Amino acid sequence: KMGNAESNAYRNHLSRFLPEEQSDIDGVFDTLSGSSRSAGAKNGKATKKTVTLAALQARQSKPLPEQMTVRLYNGMKSIDLTGKSSGLSEQIAKEQFVIFMSNLLKGNADEKITIIMRMISETEGPVKGKQIQEFTEDLIMSVVHVLSYRKELKGWNLENTGDSAGGVKALASQLLSELKLADGTKPVGPQLMETNFDQSVIEDWVYRVPQISIFLSVVIRQGLHVLHSVPDQTKDILNLVPACKGIKRRGLVSLFDIPSIIYINSHLPAELQHKWQLLFSSRLHGESFSQLCGHIVNKGPCIVILKDLDGYIFGGFASHSWEVKPQFQGDNRCFLFSVFPSLAVYPYTGYNDHYMYLNHGQQTMPNGLGMGGQHGYFGLWVDSDYGKGHSKAKPRCTTYNSPQLSAKEDFTLDAMEVWAVGDLTESAGVGKSILDVDPEAQALLEMAGKSRQSEGLREPIEDDDDDD
Repeated sequence: KMGNAESNAYRNHLSRFLPEEQSDIDGVFDTLSGSSRSAGAKNGKATKKTVTLAALQARQSKPLPEQMTVRLYNGMKSIDLTGKSSGLSEQIAKEQFVIFMSNLLKGNADEKITIIMRMISETEGPVKGKQIQEFTEDLIMSVVHVLSYRKELKGWNLENTGDSAGGVKALASQLLSELKLADGTKPVGPQLMETNFDQSVIEDWVYRVPQISIFLSVVIRQGLHVLHSVPDQTKDILNLVPACKGIKRRGLVSLFDIPSIIYINSHLPAELQHKWQLLFSSRLHGESFSQLCGHIVNKGPCIVILKDLDGYIFGGFASHSWEVKPQFQGDNRCFLFSVFPSLAVYPYTGYNDHYMYLNHGQQTMPNGLGMGGQHGYFGLWVDSDYGKGHSKAKPRCTTYNSPQLSAKEDFTLDAMEVWAVGDLTESAGVGKSILDVDPEAQALLEMAGKSRQSEGLREPIEDDDDDD
């Protein structure tokens, strides 16, 4: 018979789950412990059943990388059932399994932290930065792996995106950069790897960096295949990866990798996080500023991403439709970002309102696409003489506090993509001609008695609704 205090604690954990969630957890435990859903399971005798590491590994060999299965097992094992012998058992009891699920899926940072500490290191006491890095990389890699395995990448896949291994390291570094010691200092580089962090510091980190809890939730739900069909109470993982449109069957590999898509998407306004649609790719549509304008004007908020010849990948989020005009546009939801060599987002500073700029065919004002800073001195600039650009920041861009994003201040463009985010605006139903964008050019043609050759030849916006 369990002690009363313990059975109360266990019942409290159980009561966090809806009845259908409880039966889902029971089913997974029964499968793992090799028992059938017998009548005995209904009246509490099933607590004798246990789960071993071998059983967990046998079932998880495909959905999750081996090292994550071991970490989950260590997390389950860390649940100390009061009244048990002091040494933790090698086998996971039903109560441990339920409390593990309850703390990690429904708990706060305080409830999660003991389990996370054991997932980071099997031994008690402070953990080194290097151990936290390895845990974080395993966690991100497991998210990419299990979402791919379960076909939950919504039209993205490991073939049409950039190198995920590099993306995993970049996102882990970005999340680790939020680790703060008790005195508020943030160790960096080799110093970070060797620093000891105690439980309270890691708890603060888990509290401030929501991705850790969200990723753990994905690994448990999709990895153990538990509660994945029950509508997610938290909604956290609903738009973790946006649906991808416009890349299917086009043989294109995006400049984004899965971890950077997850990270950049989390910084978009909530109502835009559910879908990305490819509007322009220099590899598909050609290296032409007119083509670029023709594909991105009046399409609603979008993400611009480019790669320079030195391999640096960076870009910006435009909160408004791009319009061709000699004034700055947009609002304070715009931001700049870097994907490689480091992953980071640079939000608006409040210094000025030079959010976004697009101009073409003007004599007096600069022609090109820019974000942040000022004329001739943009945080991100692509010249209308397509192929040239600059990222100036001495030492930082005034609008976004971003550093120089390209390898060299003046760069040569290797590739560029523009993605519409959220639902396309009404006016975006048909592809645009550059003449729609530039009324002066249209008027000149009409004055010269020439008809518009491109009329009726616009490419329709592709909608691949059969995407996964």
